[in-house]
Amino acid sequence: MSRICQLTGKRPIAGNNVSHSKRRTKRRFLPNIHTKRYFIPELDKWVVLKLSTAAMRNINKLGVYAYLTQLEAKGVDTGVELS
Repeated sequence: MSRICQLTGKRPIAGNNVSHSKRRTKRRFLPNIHTKRYFIPELDKWVVLKLSTAAMRNINKLGVYAYLTQLEAKGVDTGVELS
């Protein structure tokens, strides 16, 4: 299962663990990804999305249909048919 947000594109990034003695070892920072179902009343259908919590907050603020159309206008491939 890839840990990439379908809407924001957030993905794991690399960094360092830094100990008290300042020794550095590689680590990964994983995004906070959840699988969530949303109902789109304009299309009268359910969609399942893998989202970061930042995308969930945007959906709560704007609404799922408005947020998806805004992203499609920017050219982001959301994986959801809006027609």
